[in-house]
Amino acid sequence: MAEFKEISPNASATEKLTNWFDNRFPSAFSAYRDHMSEYYAPKNFNFWYFFGSLAMLVLVIQIVTGIFLTMHYKPDAAMAFASVEYIMRDVPWGWLIRYMHSTGASAFFVVVYLHMYRGLIYGSYRKPRELVWIFGCAIFLVLMAEAFMGYLLPWGQMSYWGAQVIINLFSAIPFIGPDLSEWIRGDYVVGDATLNRFFAFHVIAVPLVLLGLVVAHIFALHDVGSNNPDGVEIKGPKALKDANGKPLDGIPFHPYYTVHDIFGVGVFLMVFTAIIFFAPELGGYFLEYNNFIPADPLKTPAHIAPVWYFTPYYSMLRAITTEMMYVLIACVIAAGAFAVIKSRLPALGKVVAVVATAVGVALMLAIDPKFWGVVVMGGAVIILFFLPWLDQSPVKSIRYRPSWHKWVYGIFIVDFFVLGYLGTQAPSSIGERISQVGTLFYFGFFLLMPWWSRLGEFKPVPERITFAAH
Repeated sequence: MAEFKEISPNASATEKLTNWFDNRFPSAFSAYRDHMSEYYAPKNFNFWYFFGSLAMLVLVIQIVTGIFLTMHYKPDAAMAFASVEYIMRDVPWGWLIRYMHSTGASAFFVVVYLHMYRGLIYGSYRKPRELVWIFGCAIFLVLMAEAFMGYLLPWGQMSYWGAQVIINLFSAIPFIGPDLSEWIRGDYVVGDATLNRFFAFHVIAVPLVLLGLVVAHIFALHDVGSNNPDGVEIKGPKALKDANGKPLDGIPFHPYYTVHDIFGVGVFLMVFTAIIFFAPELGGYFLEYNNFIPADPLKTPAHIAPVWYFTPYYSMLRAITTEMMYVLIACVIAAGAFAVIKSRLPALGKVVAVVATAVGVALMLAIDPKFWGVVVMGGAVIILFFLPWLDQSPVKSIRYRPSWHKWVYGIFIVDFFVLGYLGTQAPSSIGERISQVGTLFYFGFFLLMPWWSRLGEFKPVPERITFAAH
């Protein structure tokens, strides 16, 4: 047991109260010092570093508004839609709580996508932050599951048919697919059992996992220290420190970055509230118009599409047709030939590469393209986990990479936006071709990264971070 700290009898009431708590709950004060007042962050953070704290803010908004919504929501197929209408029309300020939650779902993905993009351009996934990135990708994956399950709960037309389409995708898995789909639904069709289990997961199970991953993400980050736009380490044996062991290029997170983040929070809340009060549906992107119609199992909407934050992956799913499979088979054969001819693999490794290529081609020919579409859609997220090992660049930050690397990253972002837009549109022949090219570029960006990330003339990285007061 730790010894009690003494305090002067002449101390102020605030100091006495703080000392009383510190003696009885010292771990809380230790955590505050480790993660706030004595956690040193690089002094050159820019606006890209707002989005981590904004993601925390939106998470709190979603939890608080979700609690109030569950007080009036009925997880029953016969009453769910009516209960949402009751919240919107009869519960005092219910419309505001519902719109905060629905807008918050889209806002969550906006800030998370921007947060991930910042990590991508500044190399925040590189050593020693591999685990920080993996936890972040796991948060993204769990967030997608949380959003998908929550999307079913209003029990509107798009909720119902969107869930029907996505769950039926699992039936394409060989051998276990039909049984797996039925197990997820809890019935032969999407119905009351599906709604009840999705409600339980959305409200209790998935948020607990999400909160645990967020805590792990923050703890892992603070153990190794934050990255910065220069990619220069301020923590570790090679970091420059003063006589007291404090980083020369670091400043305490509190109060400097807590105040810094308040500015970002203020700007975000102005945009957030403007959308809630003036355009909560945002032209049908945040809330689809079909979802204001009660779910009808006998009437299929003319065009079924997921919410905007899923559409890039949905576009990749639709891109995998029979013709596209031949292109993918050619890519697999080319990769196998490269492994045998150009790589430095030993003889046994080359034999394994040939066998793996042959097996892969056989499976791609034998199994329905619908299954490979599901694989591609899932692989588009899973491949992010391997980014720390795919990037072989000698520097972290985009600032010190060759100028043409910025064009590669820029085209990747444009490609992602194009795939997202095509996912919202009805299928068409031209859209299909564009999405197929976009899918190939998306995976090529990552799979070829060990090669292209090493090319070009890199700029020298400074020993200390560059910073201009503003």
